[in-house]
Amino acid sequence: MEEIDIPQYFMCPISLEIMKDPVTAVTGITYDRGSIEQWLSTEAWCPVTKLPLSKSAGLTPNHMLRRLIQAWCVANAESGIDRIPTPRTPLRRSAVVKLVRGVGSRGAESLGALRKLEEIAAEGDESDRECMAEAGAAESVVYYVIRCFEEGDFGGVDIAVGILRLIWFPTAENRRIVEEEIGFLRSILWILSSELGISVKSDAIILLKNAVEIASSSFLEKLEPCFFEEMVRILRLRLKLKSTAAERAVLEILIRSCPAGRNRRKIVEAGAVFEAIEMELGSPERKTTELIFCLLAELCGCADGRQQFLRHAGGVGVVAKRLLRVSAAADDRAVCVYESIARFSATRAVVAEMLAAGGVTKLCMILQADCDVYLKRKAREILKMHSKAWSNSPCIQLYLLTRYSR
Repeated sequence: MEEIDIPQYFMCPISLEIMKDPVTAVTGITYDRGSIEQWLSTEAWCPVTKLPLSKSAGLTPNHMLRRLIQAWCVANAESGIDRIPTPRTPLRRSAVVKLVRGVGSRGAESLGALRKLEEIAAEGDESDRECMAEAGAAESVVYYVIRCFEEGDFGGVDIAVGILRLIWFPTAENRRIVEEEIGFLRSILWILSSELGISVKSDAIILLKNAVEIASSSFLEKLEPCFFEEMVRILRLRLKLKSTAAERAVLEILIRSCPAGRNRRKIVEAGAVFEAIEMELGSPERKTTELIFCLLAELCGCADGRQQFLRHAGGVGVVAKRLLRVSAAADDRAVCVYESIARFSATRAVVAEMLAAGGVTKLCMILQADCDVYLKRKAREILKMHSKAWSNSPCIQLYLLTRYSR
């Protein structure tokens, strides 16, 4: 096949490839849209002329050049050149602002605006979603959800939550909404306790996780016990939820809330320790196990958490079972759980249970396995705490004659 001579002005000065969506900057140079937008995300000058060029200066579509490129591609199709598809028209901020205002109205107009925003969020790219966020779509949709909550009307709530999940960014404005709009969290809990479908609730949980992630510690300290009770209820009904992403989101919400104020005690009182152990007994995926042990390590840092952990017949055993079988992250958190138990709650019965369940054997394995030095030190400390009770165990003596390989 003969080498094809590509016209130089078809090539993007940045990527040095045929332009799919040529746009002309205010400096008069034409680039492929994707390349120049990526450039302007980190730089503020034209890569060819070196003149100042900001992202907000505007990029004008070069329709004539695009048609010439498409015609050339068609003419050279037999040589293996694919036709450049016509690019989608960029989203105009003015159009989004109009829809955002429509969401604040009533009746069919409000619902119609929501549906159009949903279409843009679902079918658009990241730049479209950023445009929606900059136009205030998130705030407008949040107020819509709060209004529905206050009026007890579920109309359009599923659409609104779906939009928020796609366009929610960790911005200062969204943080203000979370912390100052009291009805926001309450409206999400209202959705979770409703008879709405599984997909809506999954979106609501993930939205709630994103909201909690940007909230300040002082705000998280003010979360009421009913908030954590709802989170634990969702864990209890995980089989009905049928969403691994939603389950992990709940665990992340609880983990993020633990360090703030008296939240650990609130979470324990809601029954989170028991539900976390039950979830782990179901042999979940690796990432879920890591989150479960992270939560257990946090909650076993308080006396009530350790007490609830030891009340569960499978607590000590499930830690032993999963040690050295999941990941380094899970091992780290599991050893932290055992350290808290061994240091603060090690009655004679508990020490005997750790031995019988295989936990002590696993701690010995850590000393000889290819583990982090930090983890080996933790395991050694735990073994030293109760060495008199464990030193005469036949299983440990037998193990010390072998070598464990992960």
